[in-house]
Amino acid sequence: MSDAHNEHESAIRTPKQLVVAVIGFFVVVIFGIILLVKFVTTDKLTGAGSGSQEPDAIAARIAPVADDGYTLKDASGPKVLQTGEAVYNVTCTACHGSGAAGAPKFGDAAAWSGRLAQGYDTVLKHAIEGLRAMPAKGGNPDLDDVEVARAVVYMANASGGKFKEPAVPAPAAAPAEPPK
Repeated sequence: MSDAHNEHESAIRTPKQLVVAVIGFFVVVIFGIILLVKFVTTDKLTGAGSGSQEPDAIAARIAPVADDGYTLKDASGPKVLQTGEAVYNVTCTACHGSGAAGAPKFGDAAAWSGRLAQGYDTVLKHAIEGLRAMPAKGGNPDLDDVEVARAVVYMANASGGKFKEPAVPAPAAAPAEPPK
């Protein structure tokens, strides 16, 4: 017969080797625990949490989240018209910045040439009313027609167009108060 059954023997062959191995294991584990405790306790944690009860820290924690970074505007006040670049950056760049849904990319003269050839009025009409995948006013119904016109001029002129900035209509005069 062959000695094939003896191929998988342990490195520990005697009880003395077993005792040495067990004691060695415990020494290594205890040494590791001592080093870990020493590592954790040597760092000084000065000031950790010490300012949490200061009035400023409490005020910062309980301040409404809505106060951070929001500017409130008077809805009944006069509308301030945005520039063409501002409208482009907020609304139009989503599609015209990447060319999504077949939109001509900003600054791509080749993509804009066919549209510019149709004339300012047609391009503006398509921007205000929408065309194919483009929603009316670029999907922002809060935009005034003048703001859309400014955005069209901004994008078209950046792509080789020579359109003129639209004139802002004069605000309607408030009705005069009758004398008492």
